[in-house]
Amino acid sequence: MDVVVERAAGLDIAKGSLVACVRVPRDGGGYRVHKRKFSTLTAGLLELAGWLAEHEVTRVGMESTSDYWKPVFYLLEDQFECWLLNARHMRAVPGRKTDMADAEWIADLVAHGLVRPSFVPPVPIRRLRDLTRRRALLTAERTREKQRMEKLLEDAGVKLSIVATDIFGVSARTMIEALIAGERDGQVLAELAKGRMRAKRRDLAQALLGRFNEHHAFLAEMILANVDHLDTMIAQLDARISQQVAPYQAQIDLLDTVPGIDQAGAQAILAEIGPDMSQFPTPGHLASWAGACPGNNKTGGVSRPGKARPGNRWLRAALGIAALGAVRTRNSYAGALFRRIAARRGGKRAHKAVAHSLLTAIWHILAGGVEHHDLGADYHLNRHNPDQLRRRAIAQLERLGYHVDLTPTAA
Repeated sequence: MDVVVERAAGLDIAKGSLVACVRVPRDGGGYRVHKRKFSTLTAGLLELAGWLAEHEVTRVGMESTSDYWKPVFYLLEDQFECWLLNARHMRAVPGRKTDMADAEWIADLVAHGLVRPSFVPPVPIRRLRDLTRRRALLTAERTREKQRMEKLLEDAGVKLSIVATDIFGVSARTMIEALIAGERDGQVLAELAKGRMRAKRRDLAQALLGRFNEHHAFLAEMILANVDHLDTMIAQLDARISQQVAPYQAQIDLLDTVPGIDQAGAQAILAEIGPDMSQFPTPGHLASWAGACPGNNKTGGVSRPGKARPGNRWLRAALGIAALGAVRTRNSYAGALFRRIAARRGGKRAHKAVAHSLLTAIWHILAGGVEHHDLGADYHLNRHNPDQLRRRAIAQLERLGYHVDLTPTAA
């Protein structure tokens, strides 16, 4: 087998230590293997960098083990060509499962070009990714806290969520704060409604009668305080993210033209895939990396259902939220695609298909620097032969017992 990289290294990384294996060519032909164990502390990693430089290593491969690869990769990337390798693409030699054997196996795969590197974004995108992921976690925690408040009110017999769409809106929150302060009269609480909620005062007076006591007030006050604290941290993250995405605001604005994607969604998507689509040769490569397309499972000429590979869960979550908004956009291609697939294969698969379609559009937008062009709700109708569609529809109606006469509409 041809050797692609003459001086390659493989790293098997654990939490507290790593094993490095270096392949160097021998004068008389063949190659020699040098193995050594290092600490993952910064001093140990600096020693590793010196050892690799001493052997004139040009490419370093390491397995993506949890988050343990990050300090090693980030320290070595400025000095060596580092490849982060997918664990699914490598298989240990049977009967030789040790750290030393794993490191040698990784070095062999890198030297012979049998593996491909995983996508590791540049430093600015990595920082943006940390911020957007943190915002997503805090936003999810805020949602859970609001749900806990609703459960607490239900426990107290207060049916505020039946009348108010958002129990953390201006009117509903004022009523909850009054309950915490000790007010129990439903009529008095209902009079705290503002705006359009004042038309529901009679229903509010009934819904706010319950068994809300000092115990519920104590817990509700804690939930409100935590929600306010989360709001403050999310606002700080929003301001920080706005500063970090300033160099990429043009790409953010282009992504904002996609149905279902707003500024926050565009920031989250860009943080995961980066602005440079040269990392992904085609939209299919990006969809496969993200885990947004089904896997291939075909044998004997028969195709079977294939599960999607585990990809980037943060990107899939952002695409899922965008798909929910896209299918609700009137006269959009996404909505038509969802209805078309949901009728045959169910809503879940249709939702994933819309997410895949959005990701394909995102690749073209970032690769070409163009705005989104919606294909329209009638794309599938115009795509096929209209005569064939007409004959099929007539045949279905006739099988149901109808006589069909068609009259063309005016243009």
